[in-house]
Amino acid sequence: MKFRVERDVLADSVAWAARTLPSRPSLPILAGLLLEADTSGLVVSSFDYETSSRVEVAGDVSQPGRALVSGRLLADISRALPAQPVTVTLDGTRVTVVCGKSSFTLPTFPVEDYPALPSMPSSSGTIAGDVLAAAVAQVAIAAGRDDTLPTLTGIRIEVEGAMITLAATDRYRLAMREFAWSPATPSLSVNALVPARTLAETAKSLAGADTVNISLAEGGEGLMGFEGEGRRTTTRLLDGEFPKYRSLLPNETLSEATVNTAALIESVKRVSLVAERNTPVRLAFADGEVVLTAGTFDEAQATEAVECALQGDGLEIAFNPQYLLDGLGALDAAFTRLAFTQSTRPAVLSGLDEADGETSADYRYLLMPVRLAG
Repeated sequence: MKFRVERDVLADSVAWAARTLPSRPSLPILAGLLLEADTSGLVVSSFDYETSSRVEVAGDVSQPGRALVSGRLLADISRALPAQPVTVTLDGTRVTVVCGKSSFTLPTFPVEDYPALPSMPSSSGTIAGDVLAAAVAQVAIAAGRDDTLPTLTGIRIEVEGAMITLAATDRYRLAMREFAWSPATPSLSVNALVPARTLAETAKSLAGADTVNISLAEGGEGLMGFEGEGRRTTTRLLDGEFPKYRSLLPNETLSEATVNTAALIESVKRVSLVAERNTPVRLAFADGEVVLTAGTFDEAQATEAVECALQGDGLEIAFNPQYLLDGLGALDAAFTRLAFTQSTRPAVLSGLDEADGETSADYRYLLMPVRLAG
């Protein structure tokens, strides 16, 4: 095997394929990247039996062949090479990488022992890469990170015709986003539970693609695939029953407060500086302003007021400051509307472009309050 490729092309493709490599592979060869060169160019791929990544790039191939090398090492080397064309050559059981006056020699794994990448399911539909990336980023913040509760580490995907709903929860908050796409079959109806980290990384990496093909088997079983701009990822779906999250959304609200999003974010950041670990920030809503407080009588304290418009009765409620900031940042709107039923029940955050406008139903962030002493 011998091929020549531009440094940036090699670095980008290797970094993209290596992003899904396991940090603690069950087998040494699963830490490798598979390089395949033929007359059509270069293919770089990775697979750990859960997630696969495959990217095709143009290259000048003088000798077709295959080689399996350490993915992390090749990614580090590719990123550090000078801005010149790179020549990669397989000689026996070693791969040589030459770029300008730099030269590296890497050992290889037995390529015949590497597992075959799974095939992509047939395409279920398409969506713009930036739309997918934005929607997934809004929801992924609420996914759990506790591997002992694997169901909560996923993002629920519900497809009903031309609409997709994404939902994630870690029991303390819930994020839900709805958006339109172009299904291959207008009557398509399918659900799936996808690992949140994999979906978030994949969607972010395909944000620049004009069109992303989404592949999901009927019944939501097996694999889900994403493909765009010569890059392809498949991931095995999670097992388990996702919580019935729609029942958590209140049917009615008793109070609604509208606040400038940027002002509230900055205020929460300042006030939470004195909030010790796991202590909340309190928000007291009244007509005309919301007063934020944090800290205890014996320790440092902070208080700040932010203008707000209140409809309904005033109330005092407390939140984990980081969870609140996550939701406010995900809204991507000039103003935030917080809807309440009571201080001990979840609040629903939604965004609006104007203070007196209508909230968008596309994205909702439900946040459990922290129970106040007394």
